[in-house]
Amino acid sequence: MIKWKDEYSLGVEKIDEQHAKLFEIAGRAYDVMKDNFSIDKYDQVVAIFEELKDYAVYHFKTEEEYMQSIGYRKFLSHKVQHDDFVQKVADTDLRKVDENPEQYLLEVLDFIVSWIDQHILGQDRLYVTT
Repeated sequence: MIKWKDEYSLGVEKIDEQHAKLFEIAGRAYDVMKDNFSIDKYDQVVAIFEELKDYAVYHFKTEEEYMQSIGYRKFLSHKVQHDDFVQKVADTDLRKVDENPEQYLLEVLDFIVSWIDQHILGQDRLYVTT
């Protein structure tokens, strides 16, 4: 199960809310994958990936503006990580989704959840403790 946990809170309300939304989107993807009654998951998966990509771009813009407003010194390297994530999501091979949606969705979800978890607990925590 993919859920927001209090340990992810950075103490910056707007950013915490957006991080929680990323978890909510990932949770919906997980729900689609686990839905045994849905025959063709392709359209649902495509819609969730598009939403995730668009929301990540929106969130990263907000986070980057915040980092600049506080003069975060490692802003550029942090931005590179954001750009890499967006590129990875954008590079999703939708033919693989159609061939085996459950397996591909699981692989992508593993990447997304691991990235979000490590990024928030590791990299994002740095700009609120400096």
